[in-house]
Amino acid sequence: MDVISLRSVATVVSFLTFLCIAGWAWSKHRSTDFSEAANLPFEQD
Repeated sequence: MDVISLRSVATVVSFLTFLCIAGWAWSKHRSTDFSEAANLPFEQD
């Protein structure tokens, strides 16, 4: 395996990892947790 093939594989794996993280962040299941976390600075003690 030469360097160009290794770089191509690394690029594809990185892109797939990015897509998985983006899908996790934008999933409906996580939206309630993220909206609660976004409002934490505005809560009063």
